[in-house]
Amino acid sequence: MPYQPILATLGYVFDPSGERVLLIHRNKRSDDAHLGKFNGLGGKLEPHEDPVTCMRRELHEESGLFATRMELRGTINWPGFGKNGESWFGFLFRITAFTGDLRADNPEGDLSWHALDALGDLPMWPGDRDFLPLVLAGSGPCFHGVMPYSNGMPVSWQYQILETEASIAGG
Repeated sequence: MPYQPILATLGYVFDPSGERVLLIHRNKRSDDAHLGKFNGLGGKLEPHEDPVTCMRRELHEESGLFATRMELRGTINWPGFGKNGESWFGFLFRITAFTGDLRADNPEGDLSWHALDALGDLPMWPGDRDFLPLVLAGSGPCFHGVMPYSNGMPVSWQYQILETEASIAGG
């Protein structure tokens, strides 16, 4: 049977200073697999969407913000990550400019800005601490990783970074 993960986006929105990031504290639905954890914003791709369109739609639905500048920082394959062992494949974005007003309420949790140097103190998925430095980095090529999960915990983490043709050619 072919591998058919759930395709999703995950975005980290930076404030204009670049020193804080917008996170959602998933604290409003008792049936939420992410309950109690802080996370970026995003969600599942619709059949008619590419990852950029999905990220923009999810960001607006969840926060009221419209992304005007964002970059793909990487992709992660999460076999076994879902509540019932489903596999997920995520496109991870860094969002550095936006318009709109931050919504006061989100049905999944509270939205708030957090200093980059304080993220380590927040409850989040254990594996997030492995890939977040790659997403939050100000520049660099995309990473492509795999992080298998078993019983709600990551069992390994590996990634690679492809050199661009320009850097391979020395330019």
